[in-house]
Amino acid sequence: MMTQITHRNVAVAAAMVFGAVLVALPGRPAAAEPVRLAQASPPASTAPAQPGASRKAVDRVEAHIKQLHDQLKITPAQEPSWQTVAQVMRENAKRVSELSEQREKQEATATAIDDLKSYAAIADAHAEGVRKLIPPFEALYDSMSDAQKRIADEVFRHRPRRSASKKSG
Repeated sequence: MMTQITHRNVAVAAAMVFGAVLVALPGRPAAAEPVRLAQASPPASTAPAQPGASRKAVDRVEAHIKQLHDQLKITPAQEPSWQTVAQVMRENAKRVSELSEQREKQEATATAIDDLKSYAAIADAHAEGVRKLIPPFEALYDSMSDAQKRIADEVFRHRPRRSASKKSG
């Protein structure tokens, strides 16, 4: 019973981590901040060559991955599992970022229906990303010491959330 609860907590925690990924929807006042994920240093092939919003999103992802790596006190033995988690985070952030950029480019000519469809595509990508993140994060979590698990639970439990005042606006 305790193991099931722990696994459920891991799934919720992983979802919360990825929840920070939603990219700011450009042109929308008080939108969510751009991608929030990251690790020590990205593989050269994952960083986009273009400057601007995409580069900033990648930088935020990498900063978040590094922060989580440090907070969770990832050991050398856990590094391969962590790299898998980090890569999924990067891929998820990239997909949401691409869809958000697409939405921004079409904003001037988009109908209300187009806008809703593009938002749905972003929400779907976000949900799919969470589903992809859970298995590698669960494998990492299972390899953690009890002390690391307590830290992970605390980090995810106290992840900053947007306040209601920021959501409306």
